[in-house]
Amino acid sequence: MCIPGCGGTGKSQLIRALSKYFLVTKRMQVMRKLAPTGIAAAEIGGMTIHSFLGEQRNSGKPRTIKPGDSKLEREWRLVKYLLIDEMSMVGLTLLAKLNRIICAAKHADPQVPFGGVNVIFFGDYLQYRPVYDAPLHTDFSMPSKKNSGKLLNEKEIQQRVARSLILQINCVVKLTQQMRTEDAQYLQLLERLRNGQCNRDDYELLLTRVVGQPSVGSLRASPWNKAPILVFRNEVRTQLNNKAVIHKAIEMGQRPMVCVAQNTIKGKPIEDPTLIKKLLELSDSKTEHLPGLLPLVPGMPVILTQNIAIELGLINGMNGIFRQLVYEEESVSTEVLSDTFPNNTQYIHRPLYALVEITKSKMECNLTSLQSNLVPIPLMEQTFQINITDVLPKDKRPKSNRKATLS
Repeated sequence: MCIPGCGGTGKSQLIRALSKYFLVTKRMQVMRKLAPTGIAAAEIGGMTIHSFLGEQRNSGKPRTIKPGDSKLEREWRLVKYLLIDEMSMVGLTLLAKLNRIICAAKHADPQVPFGGVNVIFFGDYLQYRPVYDAPLHTDFSMPSKKNSGKLLNEKEIQQRVARSLILQINCVVKLTQQMRTEDAQYLQLLERLRNGQCNRDDYELLLTRVVGQPSVGSLRASPWNKAPILVFRNEVRTQLNNKAVIHKAIEMGQRPMVCVAQNTIKGKPIEDPTLIKKLLELSDSKTEHLPGLLPLVPGMPVILTQNIAIELGLINGMNGIFRQLVYEEESVSTEVLSDTFPNNTQYIHRPLYALVEITKSKMECNLTSLQSNLVPIPLMEQTFQINITDVLPKDKRPKSNRKATLS
């Protein structure tokens, strides 16, 4: 079954209503809820498909299934209904894996879709596509120049198997009533935008919301002074965040505080001061998304960038508020490491963990000695390769043009 609908038509509300029904009728054990992302899974009280498969996204390490896998069998023995949200972000390869594992768990004929479990897809195909995968609506009947005359590989075969499952959907209920807003003009604009049919009137309407006009509120005033800013480049995002932290610190009468990344090459500390400085200045797009210098100020909004505990709502994309940094006192330095920050900035070289308030977490009890909803976020470590010649001046570059592995 498929229940499509654009944003605001009540898909998540319907999933919550179905969950309540199974709870009231004492049949929660017969239903499972899955979604492709942590945020979507938390929204419906489910788990991510990747977590169920026992693998990390794009890790290339599939879950091994053995006959008599008692844990897997216990998980699915009583399940009769599977709800999958955000179907636009579910790829055919991922769906094929899910189908195989459920069939194995139910000891079902592989030709029986999802081992006989009733599957209901929710979502909107016009929203985000899957990452590195073919969307569920892929039409393999259309001729392709890329694969013309070539034998299909295993991945392509599995994608076609998954596509055949989608084509067996025998019931579609489309949600059309918009529940999120009653602004008719805005709704009509969004509908035309979805279908690529915007007109001059839509353009003129959007121009009335451009900042700087008397009819548009100042970005310095509430609620716009706390609104997220969307940018296309990581460098612009970093500069905006740095300026926002400095402004917040000055507003609160506090000294800006910056966490300093500890870089090593093959596990050994870096001693060259020029190289240390250059590495700290690298864009986080080159360092696995970890900044060399991370400014912090109590009260600033933050976003989790990894799934820490999905069942507790500590997931990738979850909003929080930074409250405190716990660090080794002797690691504090006032030596200026960047012209970006004021001269009175404190640089923390050995942070231990950050205390972040996650108001939407599902923790039912407070951690010892911590206030409600305060969660300790540990340090992260990433390993990446970089060409040293790209960051060092000519007189300090090594003779061999090798890439160094840093962490």
